[in-house]
Amino acid sequence: MRRTLITGGAGFIGSHLVDCLIAKGNDHVTVLDNFSDFYDPAIKRTNVSAHLKKNSRFELVEGDICDDVLMKEMFARSRFDCVVHLAARAGVSPSLEHPLAYEKTNVRGTYSLLEAARASNTRRFIFASSSSVYGLNSTIPFVETDPLIHPISPYAATKIAGESACRVYSHLCEMRVICLRFFTAYGARQRPDLAIHKFARLMTEGKPIPVYGDGTTKRDYTYIDDIVAGTVAAMESEGERFDVFNLGESRAVELNYLISLLEQALGVKAVIDWRPPQPGDVPITFADIGKAGRLLGYDPQTPIETGIEKFAAWFKSQSV
Repeated sequence: MRRTLITGGAGFIGSHLVDCLIAKGNDHVTVLDNFSDFYDPAIKRTNVSAHLKKNSRFELVEGDICDDVLMKEMFARSRFDCVVHLAARAGVSPSLEHPLAYEKTNVRGTYSLLEAARASNTRRFIFASSSSVYGLNSTIPFVETDPLIHPISPYAATKIAGESACRVYSHLCEMRVICLRFFTAYGARQRPDLAIHKFARLMTEGKPIPVYGDGTTKRDYTYIDDIVAGTVAAMESEGERFDVFNLGESRAVELNYLISLLEQALGVKAVIDWRPPQPGDVPITFADIGKAGRLLGYDPQTPIETGIEKFAAWFKSQSV
Protein backbone atom coordinates (compact mmCIF):
# COMPACT_ATOMS: atom_id res chain seq x y z
CA MET A 1 0.00 0.00 0.00
CA ARG A 2 1.32 3.43 -0.94
CA ARG A 3 2.04 5.76 1.96
CA THR A 4 1.00 9.25 0.93
CA LEU A 5 1.44 12.56 2.73
CA ILE A 6 -0.90 15.39 1.78
CA THR A 7 0.07 18.78 3.20
CA GLY A 8 -2.86 21.15 3.55
CA GLY A 9 -5.02 18.06 3.25
CA ALA A 10 -7.90 19.48 5.31
CA GLY A 11 -8.42 22.34 2.88
CA PHE A 12 -10.59 22.63 -0.22
CA ILE A 13 -8.51 20.74 -2.78
CA GLY A 14 -6.75 18.58 -0.21
CA SER A 15 -9.88 17.16 1.39
CA HIS A 16 -11.32 16.21 -2.00
CA LEU A 17 -8.05 14.46 -2.85
CA VAL A 18 -8.17 12.62 0.49
CA ASP A 19 -11.74 11.46 -0.26
CA CYS A 20 -10.67 10.19 -3.67
CA LEU A 21 -7.60 8.29 -2.44
CA ILE A 22 -9.42 6.71 0.50
CA ALA A 23 -12.23 5.60 -1.82
CA LYS A 24 -9.74 4.06 -4.27
CA GLY A 25 -8.27 2.03 -1.41
CA ASN A 26 -4.63 1.98 -2.49
CA ASP A 27 -3.21 4.56 -0.05
CA HIS A 28 -2.55 5.07 3.60
CA VAL A 29 -3.11 8.83 3.78
CA THR A 30 -1.46 11.15 6.28
CA VAL A 31 -2.74 14.71 6.31
CA LEU A 32 -0.57 17.50 7.68
CA ASP A 33 -2.44 20.73 8.31
CA ASN A 34 -1.84 23.66 10.65
CA PHE A 35 -5.51 24.75 10.62
CA SER A 36 -4.57 28.40 10.20
CA ASP A 37 -7.17 31.09 10.78
CA PHE A 38 -6.97 32.41 7.18
CA TYR A 39 -10.55 31.18 7.18
CA ASP A 40 -12.55 29.36 9.86
CA PRO A 41 -10.53 26.29 10.96
CA ALA A 42 -13.79 24.56 11.87
CA ILE A 43 -14.59 24.29 8.15
CA LYS A 44 -11.35 22.42 7.53
CA ARG A 45 -11.90 20.14 10.50
CA THR A 46 -15.32 19.26 9.14
CA ASN A 47 -13.79 18.46 5.75
CA VAL A 48 -11.84 15.51 7.17
CA SER A 49 -13.87 14.60 10.25
CA ALA A 50 -15.52 11.56 8.66
CA HIS A 51 -12.17 9.89 8.01
CA LEU A 52 -10.98 10.48 11.55
CA LYS A 53 -13.93 8.57 12.93
CA LYS A 54 -13.92 5.46 10.80
CA ASN A 55 -10.84 4.91 8.67
CA SER A 56 -7.69 3.12 9.77
CA ARG A 57 -5.92 4.22 6.56
CA PHE A 58 -6.16 7.89 7.54
CA GLU A 59 -4.01 9.88 9.95
CA LEU A 60 -4.20 13.57 10.81
CA VAL A 61 -1.16 15.47 12.06
CA GLU A 62 -1.56 19.07 13.19
CA GLY A 63 1.58 21.03 12.49
CA ASP A 64 3.47 23.49 10.31
CA ILE A 65 5.55 22.67 7.24
CA CYS A 66 8.14 25.20 8.46
CA ASP A 67 8.79 23.07 11.56
CA ASP A 68 11.97 21.25 10.48
CA VAL A 69 12.00 18.98 13.52
CA LEU A 70 8.43 17.84 12.93
CA MET A 71 9.12 17.26 9.24
CA LYS A 72 12.15 15.08 9.96
CA GLU A 73 10.27 13.10 12.59
CA MET A 74 7.25 12.52 10.37
CA PHE A 75 9.28 11.40 7.35
CA ALA A 76 11.56 9.17 9.44
CA ARG A 77 8.56 7.48 11.07
CA SER A 78 6.36 7.02 8.03
CA ARG A 79 8.75 6.70 5.07
CA PHE A 80 6.31 8.24 2.62
CA ASP A 81 6.24 6.94 -0.93
CA CYS A 82 4.58 10.10 -2.25
CA VAL A 83 4.14 13.67 -1.03
CA VAL A 84 1.39 15.92 -2.40
CA HIS A 85 2.33 19.40 -1.23
CA LEU A 86 -0.81 21.56 -1.21
CA ALA A 87 -0.16 23.59 1.95
CA ALA A 88 0.45 27.28 1.27
CA ARG A 89 -0.56 30.78 2.12
CA ALA A 90 -3.11 31.34 -0.62
CA GLY A 91 -4.49 34.37 -2.41
CA VAL A 92 -3.05 37.21 -4.44
CA SER A 93 -4.43 40.20 -2.55
CA PRO A 94 -3.35 39.12 0.97
CA SER A 95 0.16 38.51 -0.34
CA LEU A 96 0.44 42.22 -1.17
CA GLU A 97 -0.07 43.01 2.52
CA HIS A 98 1.99 40.18 4.03
CA PRO A 99 4.74 39.27 1.55
CA LEU A 100 7.21 38.05 4.19
CA ALA A 101 4.66 35.65 5.66
CA TYR A 102 4.01 34.29 2.16
CA GLU A 103 7.72 33.88 1.55
CA LYS A 104 8.17 31.98 4.81
CA THR A 105 5.35 29.48 4.29
CA ASN A 106 5.44 29.04 0.53
CA VAL A 107 9.20 29.06 -0.03
CA ARG A 108 10.82 28.16 3.30
CA GLY A 109 8.14 25.58 3.99
CA THR A 110 8.58 23.96 0.59
CA TYR A 111 12.33 23.66 1.14
CA SER A 112 11.69 22.09 4.55
CA LEU A 113 9.47 19.45 2.97
CA LEU A 114 11.83 18.78 0.08
CA GLU A 115 14.75 18.36 2.45
CA ALA A 116 12.82 15.93 4.63
CA ALA A 117 11.76 14.03 1.52
CA ARG A 118 15.37 13.86 0.32
CA ALA A 119 16.66 12.62 3.66
CA SER A 120 14.08 9.82 3.78
CA ASN A 121 14.47 8.80 0.11
CA THR A 122 10.90 9.72 -0.86
CA ARG A 123 10.57 8.87 -4.54
CA ARG A 124 7.69 11.10 -5.65
CA PHE A 125 6.80 14.71 -4.84
CA ILE A 126 3.82 16.62 -6.28
CA PHE A 127 3.91 20.41 -5.85
CA ALA A 128 0.77 22.52 -6.11
CA SER A 129 1.72 25.53 -8.18
CA SER A 130 -0.63 28.10 -9.67
CA SER A 131 -1.68 29.79 -12.89
CA SER A 132 -0.51 32.98 -11.15
CA VAL A 133 3.06 32.14 -12.13
CA TYR A 134 2.28 33.22 -15.70
CA GLY A 135 1.49 36.77 -14.58
CA LEU A 136 1.16 39.20 -17.49
CA ASN A 137 1.85 36.48 -20.03
CA SER A 138 1.65 37.56 -23.67
CA THR A 139 0.94 34.07 -25.02
CA ILE A 140 -2.67 32.87 -24.93
CA PRO A 141 -3.39 30.13 -23.92
CA PHE A 142 -0.63 29.62 -21.35
CA VAL A 143 1.83 26.84 -22.18
CA GLU A 144 4.16 25.18 -19.66
CA THR A 145 7.21 26.28 -21.66
CA ASP A 146 6.31 30.00 -21.50
CA PRO A 147 8.98 32.03 -19.66
CA LEU A 148 7.89 33.06 -16.17
CA ILE A 149 9.17 36.61 -16.33
CA HIS A 150 6.10 38.73 -15.50
CA PRO A 151 4.74 37.72 -12.06
CA ILE A 152 2.80 40.62 -10.52
CA SER A 153 2.18 39.50 -6.93
CA PRO A 154 4.27 38.13 -4.07
CA TYR A 155 2.06 35.03 -4.13
CA ALA A 156 3.01 34.34 -7.75
CA ALA A 157 6.69 34.95 -6.98
CA THR A 158 6.60 32.41 -4.14
CA LYS A 159 5.07 29.79 -6.41
CA ILE A 160 7.79 30.36 -9.01
CA ALA A 161 10.37 29.98 -6.24
CA GLY A 162 8.69 26.77 -5.14
CA GLU A 163 8.85 25.36 -8.65
CA SER A 164 12.53 26.27 -8.84
CA ALA A 165 13.24 24.47 -5.56
CA CYS A 166 11.43 21.41 -6.90
CA ARG A 167 13.55 21.43 -10.02
CA VAL A 168 16.75 21.62 -7.95
CA TYR A 169 15.78 18.66 -5.75
CA SER A 170 14.68 16.55 -8.72
CA HIS A 171 18.13 17.17 -10.21
CA LEU A 172 20.09 16.43 -7.04
CA CYS A 173 18.03 13.48 -5.80
CA GLU A 174 16.47 10.42 -7.36
CA MET A 175 13.03 11.91 -6.86
CA ARG A 176 10.30 12.34 -9.46
CA VAL A 177 8.94 15.83 -8.94
CA ILE A 178 5.87 17.21 -10.72
CA CYS A 179 4.60 20.78 -10.48
CA LEU A 180 0.89 21.17 -11.18
CA ARG A 181 -0.27 24.65 -12.15
CA PHE A 182 -3.86 24.81 -10.93
CA PHE A 183 -6.23 27.20 -12.70
CA THR A 184 -8.95 28.70 -10.42
CA ALA A 185 -10.39 25.61 -8.75
CA TYR A 186 -14.01 25.75 -7.59
CA GLY A 187 -16.75 23.42 -6.37
CA ALA A 188 -18.13 22.09 -3.10
CA ARG A 189 -16.09 23.20 -0.05
CA GLN A 190 -14.45 26.04 -1.97
CA ARG A 191 -12.75 28.52 0.34
CA PRO A 192 -15.27 31.18 1.46
CA ASP A 193 -12.97 34.04 0.40
CA LEU A 194 -12.85 32.96 -3.26
CA ALA A 195 -15.03 34.75 -5.78
CA ILE A 196 -17.64 32.10 -6.59
CA HIS A 197 -18.31 31.20 -2.96
CA LYS A 198 -18.13 34.81 -1.80
CA PHE A 199 -20.47 36.01 -4.55
CA ALA A 200 -22.98 33.25 -3.81
CA ARG A 201 -23.06 34.13 -0.12
CA LEU A 202 -23.50 37.87 -0.71
CA MET A 203 -26.08 37.39 -3.46
CA THR A 204 -28.28 35.15 -1.32
CA GLU A 205 -27.99 37.66 1.53
CA GLY A 206 -29.13 40.45 -0.77
CA LYS A 207 -25.81 42.26 -0.45
CA PRO A 208 -23.70 43.83 -3.24
CA ILE A 209 -20.86 41.79 -4.71
CA PRO A 210 -17.53 43.58 -5.27
CA VAL A 211 -16.42 43.54 -8.91
CA TYR A 212 -13.00 44.98 -9.63
CA GLY A 213 -12.74 46.56 -13.08
CA ASP A 214 -15.49 46.29 -15.66
CA GLY A 215 -16.24 42.58 -15.33
CA THR A 216 -14.39 41.59 -18.50
CA THR A 217 -11.48 39.82 -16.80
CA LYS A 218 -11.38 36.14 -17.69
CA ARG A 219 -10.44 33.07 -15.68
CA ASP A 220 -10.01 29.41 -16.55
CA TYR A 221 -12.37 28.07 -13.87
CA THR A 222 -11.61 24.40 -13.13
CA TYR A 223 -14.04 22.11 -11.34
CA ILE A 224 -12.65 20.31 -8.30
CA ASP A 225 -13.29 16.81 -9.66
CA ASP A 226 -11.09 17.61 -12.66
CA ILE A 227 -8.34 19.04 -10.46
CA VAL A 228 -8.36 15.88 -8.34
CA ALA A 229 -8.36 13.59 -11.38
CA GLY A 230 -5.33 15.40 -12.78
CA THR A 231 -3.52 15.24 -9.44
CA VAL A 232 -4.12 11.51 -9.04
CA ALA A 233 -2.93 10.95 -12.62
CA ALA A 234 0.28 12.86 -11.80
CA MET A 235 0.80 10.73 -8.68
CA GLU A 236 0.57 7.57 -10.75
CA SER A 237 2.39 8.69 -13.91
CA GLU A 238 5.85 7.79 -15.15
CA GLY A 239 8.08 10.06 -17.17
CA GLU A 240 10.76 12.70 -16.79
CA ARG A 241 12.30 13.13 -13.35
CA PHE A 242 11.00 16.72 -13.31
CA ASP A 243 7.90 17.95 -15.10
CA VAL A 244 5.29 20.71 -15.10
CA PHE A 245 1.64 20.45 -16.12
CA ASN A 246 -1.27 22.87 -16.44
CA LEU A 247 -4.52 21.66 -14.90
CA GLY A 248 -7.36 23.81 -16.20
CA GLU A 249 -10.52 23.49 -18.27
CA SER A 250 -8.84 25.26 -21.21
CA ARG A 251 -11.55 27.88 -21.46
CA ALA A 252 -11.37 31.52 -20.41
CA VAL A 253 -14.69 32.61 -18.88
CA GLU A 254 -15.57 36.29 -18.52
CA LEU A 255 -16.50 37.42 -15.01
CA ASN A 256 -19.76 38.98 -16.21
CA TYR A 257 -20.81 35.60 -17.64
CA LEU A 258 -19.86 33.82 -14.43
CA ILE A 259 -22.09 36.20 -12.47
CA SER A 260 -24.99 35.51 -14.83
CA LEU A 261 -24.55 31.75 -14.31
CA LEU A 262 -24.63 32.24 -10.54
CA GLU A 263 -27.80 34.33 -10.88
CA GLN A 264 -29.49 31.53 -12.82
CA ALA A 265 -28.31 28.75 -10.50
CA LEU A 266 -29.19 30.59 -7.28
CA GLY A 267 -32.36 32.24 -8.54
CA VAL A 268 -31.34 35.72 -7.39
CA LYS A 269 -30.20 38.90 -9.09
CA ALA A 270 -26.73 40.20 -8.31
CA VAL A 271 -26.28 43.76 -7.07
CA ILE A 272 -22.85 44.83 -8.23
CA ASP A 273 -20.49 47.14 -6.37
CA TRP A 274 -18.15 48.32 -9.13
CA ARG A 275 -14.60 49.00 -7.94
CA PRO A 276 -11.26 49.94 -9.52
CA PRO A 277 -9.03 47.08 -10.71
CA GLN A 278 -7.00 45.42 -7.96
CA PRO A 279 -3.20 45.45 -7.94
CA GLY A 280 -1.84 41.97 -8.60
CA ASP A 281 -4.82 40.83 -10.68
CA VAL A 282 -4.15 39.58 -14.20
CA PRO A 283 -6.63 40.21 -17.05
CA ILE A 284 -6.84 36.58 -18.15
CA THR A 285 -5.84 33.02 -17.29
CA PHE A 286 -6.23 30.33 -19.93
CA ALA A 287 -4.58 26.91 -19.79
CA ASP A 288 -3.19 24.96 -22.70
CA ILE A 289 -3.80 21.41 -21.42
CA GLY A 290 -2.40 19.54 -24.40
CA LYS A 291 0.64 18.27 -22.51
CA ALA A 292 -1.42 17.06 -19.55
CA GLY A 293 -3.75 15.32 -21.97
CA ARG A 294 -0.93 13.51 -23.77
CA LEU A 295 1.15 12.49 -20.75
CA LEU A 296 -1.37 12.23 -17.91
CA GLY A 297 -4.54 11.35 -19.79
CA TYR A 298 -6.05 14.52 -18.33
CA ASP A 299 -9.49 15.17 -19.79
CA PRO A 300 -11.63 17.67 -17.82
CA GLN A 301 -15.29 16.73 -17.82
CA THR A 302 -17.09 19.65 -16.19
CA PRO A 303 -17.81 22.84 -18.17
CA ILE A 304 -18.49 25.98 -16.19
CA GLU A 305 -22.25 25.82 -16.79
CA THR A 306 -22.48 22.36 -15.21
CA GLY A 307 -19.94 23.16 -12.51
CA ILE A 308 -21.81 26.23 -11.29
CA GLU A 309 -25.03 24.23 -11.07
CA LYS A 310 -23.23 21.62 -8.95
CA PHE A 311 -21.65 24.29 -6.77
CA ALA A 312 -25.02 26.02 -6.27
CA ALA A 313 -26.65 22.74 -5.24
CA TRP A 314 -23.93 22.19 -2.63
CA PHE A 315 -24.13 25.82 -1.45
CA LYS A 316 -27.89 25.60 -0.98
CA SER A 317 -27.50 22.37 0.97
CA GLN A 318 -25.25 24.13 3.47
CA SER A 319 -27.96 26.58 4.48
CA VAL A 320 -30.69 23.99 5.01
